[in-house]
Amino acid sequence: MTAQQRARDGFPAALSGPRVWWWFLLGGLPALLTGMWLPPTGQQVVYVLLGAASVAAVVAGIRTHRPVRRLPWWLLAAGLACGLVSDVAWGIAFLIDVPPSGVTLIDAVYYGMYALLAGSLAAMAARGRGSALAGMAEAGIVGCTAAVLAWVFLVDPIMDGWNRAEAGYGALAYPMLDLVLLTMAVRLAVTAGALSRAHVLVLLATGSMMLADVGYFIWYASGGSWSGSPLSIACWMLFNLLCGAAALHPSMSTGNGATAIGRYWRSPRRMTALYAVVVLIGPAVTAYAFWIDHGRGTFDIADVVLPLGATAATAVLLVVRLSHTSSLVNRRAADLQTALDDQAAMQERMTHLALHDALTGLPNRLHLDQMIQEAVEHGRPGCLLIVDLDGFQHVNDSFGHPIGDALLYEVAGRLREEIARTGALARLGGDEFALLLQDDDALIAESQAQTVLAILRRPVEVRGHRLHVTASIGLRHLADAADSTEVLSDADLALYAAKAAGKDRVVTYDVRLREQQLQRIAVVDRLRTAIGTDAIVVHYQPIVSLSTGQFTAVEALVRWVPPGQASIGPDHFIPAAEDSGLIVQLGEQVLRQACRDAAAWYHEYGTNLTVNVSPRQLAEPDFAARVRRALSDAGLPASALILEITEGVLVAAGAQAEQCIAHLSDLRRAGVQVAVDDFGTGYSSLAYLRDLPIDILKIDRSFMPDAATGDPDQQVALVRTIVDLAHTLQLTAVAEGVETDEQTAVLRTLGCDKGQGFHYGRPVSADRTAAVLAGALTR
Repeated sequence: MTAQQRARDGFPAALSGPRVWWWFLLGGLPALLTGMWLPPTGQQVVYVLLGAASVAAVVAGIRTHRPVRRLPWWLLAAGLACGLVSDVAWGIAFLIDVPPSGVTLIDAVYYGMYALLAGSLAAMAARGRGSALAGMAEAGIVGCTAAVLAWVFLVDPIMDGWNRAEAGYGALAYPMLDLVLLTMAVRLAVTAGALSRAHVLVLLATGSMMLADVGYFIWYASGGSWSGSPLSIACWMLFNLLCGAAALHPSMSTGNGATAIGRYWRSPRRMTALYAVVVLIGPAVTAYAFWIDHGRGTFDIADVVLPLGATAATAVLLVVRLSHTSSLVNRRAADLQTALDDQAAMQERMTHLALHDALTGLPNRLHLDQMIQEAVEHGRPGCLLIVDLDGFQHVNDSFGHPIGDALLYEVAGRLREEIARTGALARLGGDEFALLLQDDDALIAESQAQTVLAILRRPVEVRGHRLHVTASIGLRHLADAADSTEVLSDADLALYAAKAAGKDRVVTYDVRLREQQLQRIAVVDRLRTAIGTDAIVVHYQPIVSLSTGQFTAVEALVRWVPPGQASIGPDHFIPAAEDSGLIVQLGEQVLRQACRDAAAWYHEYGTNLTVNVSPRQLAEPDFAARVRRALSDAGLPASALILEITEGVLVAAGAQAEQCIAHLSDLRRAGVQVAVDDFGTGYSSLAYLRDLPIDILKIDRSFMPDAATGDPDQQVALVRTIVDLAHTLQLTAVAEGVETDEQTAVLRTLGCDKGQGFHYGRPVSADRTAAVLAGALTR
């Protein structure tokens, strides 16, 4: 609770200070030291002032510190209020000079203070960390022992020479009530374990009260005035001060700030010694009382019965306490054993989880690494197959992750059946699995890999969906490997090569793959430096109308010409740019340069521009805005631009497929046309023609009629089918790879709209393209 909140509740910030309890004590000491020497009337005034201050302090402490359990403190406040009422009544009696005699109503109210104080101590101990039974037993032991000592050394000697009829039994009640307070105080000390400072202050206040009462009883029984001795008066006043200070101490709110008081006696050795002394006190005190009575020549049956009865009760309570301790030890031992068993089971479970995949239950990458390392260190034969599912991301994007997880579980089941007797199976994460075979024979390993490919080609039924997946495999033999890291890295390279070669195949690692990787890394480093410079140039290849023979568009093709070196073909750096993400920067540079070059051609000849776009570019959130800026900066109309995408753009885009379609749809509304490049290969599907916003189909060069590459009649039939499909969908058909007059004639016969290829022109620079366009239009 902040000081501001306390101020809003009506309490000054000074009451919430950590040392206010100390200042309360210091402020009351002058009144105490003065009051103990004042006449009875003045003493009663000090009693009333200190009593009122203590009640106010407890109420303020409750409102300020907001203790978790308020009942003990409200009981304390009520007890102090009873004492205050009694002190006011005593003060009035002094003023009218009518001192009360015998047991009066004032005494009854005073007795109520003891009951409320005992209740407060009991409530403070109600939720202590110690055992309630142990606290009650130890409190009873102390109470019985104290009762024996009080009777033999205090009550009995004084009462023998006391005129009971004259003095009454009122003064005797206070020491007896103190035994109840002592019992509750001991219970609090036992069950609370380590006491807070607020608890310690309350216990000190209780001790001060008991000392005052015992001193008053002795004083009064010895003929002293009924106002009490200076020591009793000081202790009664100190009781009020300590109660108020306890409530003002910050530790009263939660019981935090525990001290070491009370811990000293918690050791088994000291507790055993204490119990031995307690057991011997009863018989020793009884013998003493009997000896005293014998010396006086009289015998009082109470001097024997009371000590022996209390001693018997103490013995019973000790048996209860020790039995409880024994059962508690046994229970704690059993709890400890259970905890140890649970910990061992949890440790085993945690170890299993650390080494196994949660979805499939297979060993994970860490476990596989340990198995490979062990095999390498012991020179055991074997080989590692890393299996990666082709198109798994498309399954996740199309059907959701639950279906993807179910597919992985089914795939794991198939692989587990296949590998059960020949090696170990692990899941590396995502859609990657690993097979650690025990045989290093190259033919057996290749055969096993082909078997895996075959079983994964079979359709998988998952929650009502019939899914088709394939896999790519990288194979690495363990022979000559330095460690598991090398094996896994080399197998990854082989897997990468399998993916690059077309997927659904196995590639075995050899050192050339590592060399190629180093070359790719070098290419990426050089390309990163080249992007944004004149080393990146754009060449253009014409696209011709087959009906008129006129050039209608040019396709922009990127070239990399390092200064002073030969040109580097796209096949050597485009894949590296795709893998590294540099294709985004490279593609934007090509787009902007091509728009600048084509603006003049469009305005002079009406020639359109075709630019290839990577799936990585389409996945960029601001792709459409970048295209618009390039068109605006170059002064090229949107209707003059054609963006070429591949059929697999939706698969490659993965989770960003919807964003890709949104970009293309946005640009088409602005006038940009969209063409599907290399149609008929890769992911050809009518679904793509339905989902993609397109205007043009470009027929792959592999379908061009050529007796050297296949059956011309079959190729012609395929081209006819694609052209008819394009026209049915009201799309323009463009044939790629046209190289002869014969192919041109066939395409015209089939009704193909446009053609592109070496027959019409090779890709050339912007200057030569401008000259070609000028010459073509003046022919």
